[in-house]
Amino acid sequence: MRPRLVVDRENEETPPGYATDGTLLGGRVQFRQPAKGYRVAIDPILLAAAVPAAAGERVLDLGAGAGAAALCLAVRAADCRIDCLEAQDPLARLAAENVTANKLDRRIIVHVGDLRRPPSDLPRNGFDHVMTNPPYVAANASDAPPDPSKRKATVDELGVEAWIEAALKFLKPRGRLTLIHRADRLDALIAALIPRAGEVTVIPLWPRQGEAARRVIVRARKGAKSPAQLLPGLVLHRADGSFTPEAEAILRDGAALEA
Repeated sequence: MRPRLVVDRENEETPPGYATDGTLLGGRVQFRQPAKGYRVAIDPILLAAAVPAAAGERVLDLGAGAGAAALCLAVRAADCRIDCLEAQDPLARLAAENVTANKLDRRIIVHVGDLRRPPSDLPRNGFDHVMTNPPYVAANASDAPPDPSKRKATVDELGVEAWIEAALKFLKPRGRLTLIHRADRLDALIAALIPRAGEVTVIPLWPRQGEAARRVIVRARKGAKSPAQLLPGLVLHRADGSFTPEAEAILRDGAALEA
């Protein structure tokens, strides 16, 4: 059996009261996450739905947090293998607990480490897919969260270029990168990808019909040269605020994002 958590040093157990229990994908995934600070919304679920992983392929979740995207992908895409890299020890321990709670120890391993100094047992050029949900908030933003853990999870201290550079180093030649980010950072995302990756596809995530996209999912293939494509995208909410049937199928039923 693969170890469920690889740590860089000795750590105390997750503090009592640190986490709350819940579920994802309409109850198909048991999920513990911090009671305070960064808490999962729909972005990692949409990210996982967009990863075209096949049986036997190896996936790296870069900046995995408590493991939401990895767990959702493992439930949807049977028999793919997933490594998670998370810099914050308490979040990595929650991810490991979530892996065990969902009986996915044979398919998911959690590593504690920084993307700038990744663990040596994560192979460079070794993954068929890398997925990532990088921090969105600019480092100089005046409204950065006061909570240290949430700030580290949401404030982009490194720059999106560093995340993409790390992802491409881990990918095999012709491997695929899938990421979710703010729509107003699309220019920076494309600039960081080209010319090291191609076959770039952009999937807008519209809050409601007729509204501007606030998030985009971007997919690219390492070393490819094909031109970029703007895909139809996904409308998330009806006018009354409820999820559209297409979004509901992804968020509750674990469907793939077929955009």
